[in-house]
Amino acid sequence: MTQEPIGPSSLETPPPPDPSPETGIAKFFGFAELKTDLRTEILAGVTTFITMAYILVVNPGILSDAIFLTESGDLFGELAIATALSAAIATAFMGLYAKYPFALAPGMGLNAYFTFSVVIGLGIEWRVALAAVFVEGLIFIALTLGNVRSLIIKAIPECIKHSTAAGIGLFIAYIALSGNPDFGGAGIIVANEATKTSLGNLSQGPTVMALIGILITSAFVARRVLGALLWGILATAVLGWIVGIAPWPSGIVGLPQWPTDLFGQAFVGLGTLFQINPLELFAIILAFLFVDLFDTVGTLTGLGMKAGYIQEDGELPKANEAFMADAIGTTAGAVLGTSTVTTYIESASGISEGGRSGFTAIVAAILFALSIFFIPLLSAIPGFATAPALLIVGVLMAGSISQVRWGDPAEAIPSFLTLLIMPLSYSIADGLAAGLITYPLIKSFQGKAHEVTPALWVLAVIFVLKFVLV
Repeated sequence: MTQEPIGPSSLETPPPPDPSPETGIAKFFGFAELKTDLRTEILAGVTTFITMAYILVVNPGILSDAIFLTESGDLFGELAIATALSAAIATAFMGLYAKYPFALAPGMGLNAYFTFSVVIGLGIEWRVALAAVFVEGLIFIALTLGNVRSLIIKAIPECIKHSTAAGIGLFIAYIALSGNPDFGGAGIIVANEATKTSLGNLSQGPTVMALIGILITSAFVARRVLGALLWGILATAVLGWIVGIAPWPSGIVGLPQWPTDLFGQAFVGLGTLFQINPLELFAIILAFLFVDLFDTVGTLTGLGMKAGYIQEDGELPKANEAFMADAIGTTAGAVLGTSTVTTYIESASGISEGGRSGFTAIVAAILFALSIFFIPLLSAIPGFATAPALLIVGVLMAGSISQVRWGDPAEAIPSFLTLLIMPLSYSIADGLAAGLITYPLIKSFQGKAHEVTPALWVLAVIFVLKFVLV
């Protein structure tokens, strides 16, 4: 057998390089399909992280009253590391697995319930309480594998989805404006015994800075400056440091303290978890489950509407993947030594900057991981600096309420209750409950009970039982 001579005629011409710019990171996260780019995703991730960075200090501060060795606060450093690492793990899982630009961290409200209701109120040892959070995470993994959580999102009526997004916007803005000025918050809205809430003292330093920050951030947004929210946060913080309203950072870099006294303590608590009164244990786990489940459902629905992910049939694509990130985060967080991890509504700030892919979450996750070295710097960013960004996010999210058919009482009343109760009750879950209970009832009053799905009736009954029993 003769061998053909090697020459141009016998060699295949190498294929030309792919002209498409969507390679590597861009291809994996689908930048072209989502109409985004690397710069936008990085900016969105940084914005989300900066907006959420307060949790690195606030969560350890709350949990320190429950989780300590000899005195309150002696595990603050370890709790800060546990907070950062649990947020990094859950957010990275969200970015890589669900490929959504949503960030996660130990949930506000859930950490207070852990501290003041479970550990202090019921006298449950903190290791046992962490074990309860660990069990909750395992239950969530099972519910996600059973497709239960994604079915809940699909069962929510379209008008409630829109009002949830707008309600979250009001909730974010209310949180931002009502921050305690004594601790660097905006103080624009304050508690009042006679009227419940009222306008704060506009001459206080933090409040003045918040108002100036709102104008600065609004100007950036009006001029369509790229990264308007991030620049607004940084400009307001630096201005506050310069004029002495907030203290300069005590440092930039600090060596992390590995949570040796926290890591794995949930497993220690498992040994005595089931020695608790069964009804008490059921109530504790049910409360963790319920609040986390419906807070996450409400948050994913609102963020999904804002980012344009919700499909015409009401489904959130890759909902199970997003819920799995939440469940994995809660389970890992309990092992590390912190309370329930959940999806954060502050992710809307990154979405507002154009973040549309999971790379936004990856950027935020990397920054959470790196933050263990920069907690002194991040903890110096005052609440009045993030308040303007959150207010603008509220403005942007409120626009979805225009999609509700206000001429139809069956849509208008439940939507309005959802919108109103979220900020006033300080709970996404309670606002969602108001809408899901009243929607099928008013539909029935109209003689249209046949339009209500069985799943929605089940949700309504569950919420009623929650209010009655929990």
